[in-house]
Order: sequence, then C-alpha cells, then structure tokens
Amino acid sequence: MHPMTPAPYRVRSRRPDRADTVTLALRPVAGPCPPFLPGQFTMIYAPGVGEIPVSISGRARSGGYVQTIRAVGAVSGALCRTRPGDVVGVRGPYGTAWDLPSAEGLDVIVAAGGLGLAPLRPVIRELAAHGSRYGRISLIVGTRTPATLIYPGELASWRDRHSIDVQVTVDHPDLAWKGPVGLVTRLIDRIVFEPRRTFAFVCGPEVMMRASAAELVRRGVAAGRVMLSVERNMKCGVGRCGHCQLGPLLTCLDGPVLSYERAAGLLAVREL
Repeated sequence: MHPMTPAPYRVRSRRPDRADTVTLALRPVAGPCPPFLPGQFTMIYAPGVGEIPVSISGRARSGGYVQTIRAVGAVSGALCRTRPGDVVGVRGPYGTAWDLPSAEGLDVIVAAGGLGLAPLRPVIRELAAHGSRYGRISLIVGTRTPATLIYPGELASWRDRHSIDVQVTVDHPDLAWKGPVGLVTRLIDRIVFEPRRTFAFVCGPEVMMRASAAELVRRGVAAGRVMLSVERNMKCGVGRCGHCQLGPLLTCLDGPVLSYERAAGLLAVREL
C-alpha cells in the first residue's frame, strides 16, 4: 500500500471522556493491526473531511488502537462524532517512542498537561504492570478544571492498586475541588525522587513542557533523561511535506519523542 493511502479501520467502541473529548477503539477492517511503541502516533482520516495526527493511547482488547481525540477543528470534530460501526482511515504508526528501557532502575516522573495524558497512558500502564523494574514512580497531572480531567478512573487505579504517587492540580477549581490549584510545576514539590537517579516523561502544551523540563533540570535531573513529546504541525507523517520541520528535524520522523537535551533550543522557535 502507498504510504499516503490510509487503511480502513472500523470504530469498535466510543467513550465520551468530557464534553469535547472521546476515546475511540479502532480495529482494521482487514488484516492484523500493526504493532506500536508507546509515544508513536497515527494519521487518522475522517472521510470527506481530512486527516490529522493522533497519538496512540493504548491497544484495544479487540486488537486495534485506542486513541483519545479532542474536538478542536473540522477533522477532529468529525472523528469525535463517529459512532461504533463507522469506518475511518488510518496510516501508521509513525514516529519515535518513549525510552522506557533507559528508565529501568531509576525513579520515574511522568508529567502530563491536559490531553498530554493520552500519549503518556501506555507509559503509565507499562510502569504499573512492571513496577518492580523501577524506583519510585510519580505521576503529576495538570488540567483546566476538574471536569476536563481525562481517565479519572485509571488515575485512581494507578494510585490505589499500583502504588503510583498520583498528584493532580487544576487551573480553575469548582466548589467540590479539594486538591492543589496552579501549574504542574508546583506539584514537583509534592513528590519524592532522587534527581540524579531520575528519568522523566513529559507531555502537554509546549509552554507546560518547557517549564516542567526546565524545573526538573534545575533540580538536578539530567537533560538527556527528560523526554518530551514535540508535535509541530504534522501533515503527512512520513517526512515528505516539510510542514513539521523544527530546525534540522522533521518531528514526524525524528520525533515526536525527543530528549530535552536535544529539544531545548529548538522549542525556543515559535510555531507558525
């Protein structure tokens, strides 16, 4: 199949996560689902509307992909409106992966902002399943309001069943919220880790990633051990169109997962 030709995938299930966000389980109409590594993405095509990159947030029980999508434009809105039985197009998986093997034996910090928790979900599930391979595991999450938090049931399970230190902060609390308020970086004070023996995975809005990575490095975590997911305006996914060029890199090929050591200077370039 030509690399720009999407394969047909059927929507097996649809779960609303919040008012503008759904999680879809997608399975190939024909043939096996290509394997993926945590951190990779696919290009999903809404027939008659267009195509966008979406991070893979897990493998479905049916053998396909789980992908969480927020309706922010025409294509994402059309995908969020799909129902079980509908068919969409999928290309991939593409891109680099979270470097979990390098984190073994170290304390691990997972920092997520908003929908950035979706690309990190496979990492957290791996940490939960094989916790004995790592040191202390902490998950810090920031979201706009309590109502915009995704995967609340899984967050509780990771905390209660897998002994992961889960901390959540919101920008705008409601009357029922009793937890922290403010930036994700403020949660770093609430977790326990040994900076020189720590590996971090960070995903969210670029301003959040820059601030979180810089704070971790300031506290002594090596820049090469802080991994970010940098997604700059990807259009083709296979390095042909050049839309996602970031300095010497094409983020669809060289990313989206990059070390802060490699990405720090590049993130100073504003996205057009």
